[in-house]
Amino acid sequence: MTDYRIKGASGEYEVVIGLEVHAQVTTAAKLFSGAATAFGAEPNTQVSLVDAAMPGMLPVPNRECIRQAVRTGMAIEAKINKWSRFDRKNYFYADLPQGYQISQLYHPLVGEGEITVSPDEKKPDQTKTIGVERIHVEQDAGKLMHDQHPTMSYVDLNRSGVALMEIVSKPDMRSPAEAGAYLRKLRSILRYVGSCDGNMEEGSMRADVNVSVRKPGGELGTRTETKNVNSVRFVMQVIEYEAKRQVKLIEEGGEVAQETRLFDPNKGTTRTLRSKEDAHDYRYFPDPDLLPLELDDAFLEECRASLPELPDAKLKRFEDLGISPYNAAVLTAEVETAKWFDRLLDAGAEPVAASNWANSVMPGILNAKEIAFDDERNTPEASAEILSMVDKGDISKGQAKEVFEIYLDEGGSPAKIVEDKGMKQTSDTGAIEAEVDKVLEANADKVEEYKGGKEALFGFFVGQTMKAMRGQANPQVVNQILRDKLGG
Repeated sequence: MTDYRIKGASGEYEVVIGLEVHAQVTTAAKLFSGAATAFGAEPNTQVSLVDAAMPGMLPVPNRECIRQAVRTGMAIEAKINKWSRFDRKNYFYADLPQGYQISQLYHPLVGEGEITVSPDEKKPDQTKTIGVERIHVEQDAGKLMHDQHPTMSYVDLNRSGVALMEIVSKPDMRSPAEAGAYLRKLRSILRYVGSCDGNMEEGSMRADVNVSVRKPGGELGTRTETKNVNSVRFVMQVIEYEAKRQVKLIEEGGEVAQETRLFDPNKGTTRTLRSKEDAHDYRYFPDPDLLPLELDDAFLEECRASLPELPDAKLKRFEDLGISPYNAAVLTAEVETAKWFDRLLDAGAEPVAASNWANSVMPGILNAKEIAFDDERNTPEASAEILSMVDKGDISKGQAKEVFEIYLDEGGSPAKIVEDKGMKQTSDTGAIEAEVDKVLEANADKVEEYKGGKEALFGFFVGQTMKAMRGQANPQVVNQILRDKLGG
């Protein structure tokens, strides 16, 4: 697997990594109130009396939030606890109106599960299974804004009470690559399920990164937790920096402090925020305003029945169609790409040719024209039509690119573009053979050189024949006729 070690004067160290991912649940309303959750609203415009902790306001659980968390647990084959309970996590912060956060410490909604990842994207068949310890639901805090006034911080409570899933991994990761693969795979699963949009830039998914170092196979070291990291790349940078910092500290005779740290993306470094609290510091106790959650079999059956085909199942289905493991992994990484490709197959495209088109040919053309993959012009039906013409020999692979470019610019039907521009190639062996004879006769000296061992000239003959037929000859037929006439 990924052999990642940090070298110190006294030998090598291995890094031990665990991630606590906070994923905002995809719902229109908050966890315990009917206030909206849309991103980008004006500050404090999506705040109910419950969110603002007005006296006498009682929380009422949002059924959809619970449903989405259960579906997420099922997607990673985790244990679903039919009985769970909410707890109060008590601490003071200016963006926490209640003075506590409603969470689930002792009896979470979802128990142990696992996620299989491919740390090396170029070797998708080499996998590692990362354990998930639990998924619990909790409410988010508000947001402090320090740049709105020269002497004061403002508070925006729009996020206060928004439903989060906290997805806690086991400390099974041993390299930045494994952590990055885990986070990408988890994001993919959440997006397939529809329980979180996975948008890390908007803060709807962020990670707390736990890092410690030890001599290989030794006792676990003291860990640090770097809070609220909002991209896969930054998570990997945190691990790299923290591992080296901790090894250097140990090698110099110091001790790693159990603490909470913050990541500076501009410098690629972490810094101390506060000493790490233990659970008892928060004075957890069962929330007296909320009854335990009790799930019945009908609810669980409905949750399971609503799950879509998940990334690993889709990957296997694509591989069973003859698609390479690498292409299948790329096509299934993002749910929208996978849906697009399924539509391409439904339109009749041959799987292997379609996967090469979608992964290798199409992206370059879209990038050159600065057209997004999900642009309405990029329909799978148009690509299927182009691939069908290639398969029938009506156009070459090179012409397919040209047709796709014209289609993106002008729209219409790819078949009509081929017809209107006279691009349809011929497989008429008689016509092609006549042109080949002319080319060989006009280049008799080069024919002798070819037969004398200068095999690189074969491409010259192909090019001259294609030029004579204005690019409309079937290249396979041209090649075969030339080989026959040139003696292999």
